Amino acid sequence: MMETAVGWHVELEFQEDAHRTRAAALVRLADGTEVRAHGYASRHPADSGQPRVGEEIAGARALNELAMELLTKAHDEIDEASGRTSHTLR
Repeated sequence: MMETAVGWHVELEFQEDAHRTRAAALVRLADGTEVRAHGYASRHPADSGQPRVGEEIAGARALNELAMELLTKAHDEIDEASGRTSHTLR
């Protein structure tokens, strides 16, 4: 049976106006560091107002950027510990 050593909680917050949605993502890691990222969505004037869709797009973009930031952090830590350059997926 596998034991869970640590868990992460990701927070997403949204700000919206009539034409744009902004998402801010935050994860606090077990070592005390925080990784943050942002995502945006814009509504075309011809589109109907659907705030949930803007949140989904902006949120997905913020989470995608958060994933890339975590990959970069991990690769930097690998490089520092090993003294060589790792190959990022970015």
